[in-house]
Amino acid sequence: MALDAAQESDDALIRRFANGDQSAARLLTLRLTPGVLGLARRMLKNEAEAEDVTQEAMLRLWKIAPDWEAGRAKPSTWLYKVASNLCLDRLRKKTTTVLDETNEPVDETPDVVSQLGLADRARALNQAMDSLPERQRRALYLRHFEDESNIEIAKVMDTSVEAIESLLGRAKRALADRLLKKRDELGL
Repeated sequence: MALDAAQESDDALIRRFANGDQSAARLLTLRLTPGVLGLARRMLKNEAEAEDVTQEAMLRLWKIAPDWEAGRAKPSTWLYKVASNLCLDRLRKKTTTVLDETNEPVDETPDVVSQLGLADRARALNQAMDSLPERQRRALYLRHFEDESNIEIAKVMDTSVEAIESLLGRAKRALADRLLKKRDELGL
């Protein structure tokens, strides 16, 4: 008896899609796009562009499905690498900022006092992460928001595991330093 579709590996779903099973594509899309979209959002800071990159990365997965080599790389790792490269391409092409792309002023009107402290902490963390160099930010995101291993991150970023460990160490120290400076302000 076949595995329940939710338990089926990503490799098996790609193989099923390559053989014409559209339901496998839908399941794999539901499974993989949230992480890819999250990475693209973090890198591009633009929802529409992040969605475009996610769609393009998924299209590329479907195009290579017939040639997919199971076990060579995890589909999620392959997608993160493709999405990361697409984001970097877009960031390199950006030379000017259009007024519509600038951040709107944040509405700091408190809705619930207890949630305000959490919102301030989240904002401080996001600001601290945004101030990191792009490679540190990407490695940190993949490790702590997407729960990827250092080995998988090294594959995504085309570098060694040691380099990833170094990037993560520097990123964590920089975040700690920036957040410590806001400690009293955040009520920690």
